[in-house]
Amino acid sequence: MTMYIVTYKGQFGFIKPWTAVRDGETFSQQFLTPSIIEGIEKKLFPELLNIPGIHKIVRHKLRYEAMDSQQEVTQARGWEYKNRTFIRTRSILRRSVLLHPVLCIAFESEEDALIASQQHVCVCRNEDILLPEAEILKLTEEEFKQLPGFELCFGNSDQSFLVGYNRFDKSKPMYGWLEYNGQTL
Repeated sequence: MTMYIVTYKGQFGFIKPWTAVRDGETFSQQFLTPSIIEGIEKKLFPELLNIPGIHKIVRHKLRYEAMDSQQEVTQARGWEYKNRTFIRTRSILRRSVLLHPVLCIAFESEEDALIASQQHVCVCRNEDILLPEAEILKLTEEEFKQLPGFELCFGNSDQSFLVGYNRFDKSKPMYGWLEYNGQTL
């Protein structure tokens, strides 16, 4: 099968693991879950907003140069009354973000790749913007496997593990296994 690859690059990105609930220190996930891929697809193709599932993105690979630990100050949602004053307690969290992430997204259709190549995507947060490169690559599936990076293959098999709960599909469990090919940019 021939695939059309759009490559997106950015300065940084953070993919919050589903197990991280206000942990003091959190490392970015190094792979994209089915619901993240579905969210990216719905951003690129808004006509799919009301159609559940992934329909146009057939493969993806994510790589990065390094991780960098950053501090973030958060405030509690509730108010506390102390010394005749209402205050919100603060916490310092450390997040390790991906530096210079590169995301390759594969499409079966050259037309879909062209539409995608004219838009930005966000890894997970709105500030994690990845911009497309001008060139659309045409690769076979075997050539795509040789691209460096992490790819979560979706599904349940002997090597699968739980990767979260799908916000697009009634919070059903999502499973997959990682394929990894080098980390060199």
